[in-house]
Amino acid sequence: MRKRALTAGILTAAMAVLSACSGMPGMGNAQPAPAQDAKAEGGAEAADTDKVYELKISTSQTEQALITRNYQKLADTLNEKSNGRLKVTVFPAGQLGSDEDVLEQAIQGANVAVNTDASRMGQYVKDFSILMMGYFADNYEECYKVTQTDTFNGWCDTLSSDHGIKILSFTFYDGPREFMTNKPINTPDDLKGLRIRTIGQEVCTETIQAMGGTPISMSWGEVYNGIQSKALEGCEVQNTSSYPSRIYEVCEYQSKTHHFQLMQGLICGQKWFDSLPEDLQTLLVETSVEIGKTTAADVMAEVEDAEKKMAEAGMTIVEPDVAPFKALVDPVYEKLGYAELREQLYKEIGKTN
Repeated sequence: MRKRALTAGILTAAMAVLSACSGMPGMGNAQPAPAQDAKAEGGAEAADTDKVYELKISTSQTEQALITRNYQKLADTLNEKSNGRLKVTVFPAGQLGSDEDVLEQAIQGANVAVNTDASRMGQYVKDFSILMMGYFADNYEECYKVTQTDTFNGWCDTLSSDHGIKILSFTFYDGPREFMTNKPINTPDDLKGLRIRTIGQEVCTETIQAMGGTPISMSWGEVYNGIQSKALEGCEVQNTSSYPSRIYEVCEYQSKTHHFQLMQGLICGQKWFDSLPEDLQTLLVETSVEIGKTTAADVMAEVEDAEKKMAEAGMTIVEPDVAPFKALVDPVYEKLGYAELREQLYKEIGKTN
């Protein structure tokens, strides 16, 4: 009897130990954790259906500029499609600050998006700048094809992971850029010594210098007065900006060299983007890409209309042979380290040099 009692006691103690251990990590037969309530599981997304997320789109362009009007179209579409959950407002003419300042706000997590070009993104991912190299592309279709490549997607991933910048879309188009001066530009010699305002990034300044001009960096809002006061002798700009900014009042000639094809991007901070529910993230990106694509055709129509109106206002339109300009720009690809990348991208989009 005593032996049976001792055995029973040992078994009881062993069962107690096993019972205690069963709740420890790594042990089998662990009791399931208590079920989370429905609000905790997926409840964040459910709760977010009533939350309104505000986004401010900033651009340095005027309210009348086509890119600004296209961003307004994007804002209206997003406001409608989100049933008011996204409240998007466009702030033109640098109302929120310079593009650089707003970009920094976005990186820090502010609820802002800013208009940008490839050369500015090249400050973070160098290869991005090739989209703003002289004579890299001949039209919107070629630029758009680049944005669909694995190479381009890799740039976007690096911007996101290393710099906190989310590309919402790079499908907006603002047309080719031309020279606006007070003398006709028929050859590179005609550009020699002329102080030309351009975008202050290396790919742009090196291109303009190679073409014969003296590149000057200046904010767009100062260009009209800069030409009027003779601080500048001209600028290079797309018609969708030169006409609404009335540059034809201070320049007698437009020389159509088509040296840059201006693709525009809309970017926000990755931190703010990650705060959105998944359905709004998808809506924001897909709608931004689609509006950019569908408005591209409008751009070329407006480019032609703006040229016609500037000519009617007294501006002389010059159409030089661009071959000599192209020949001078070509060595810049090697100088800045873009020659191999150009060949790679041309293969990806099926373009011959």
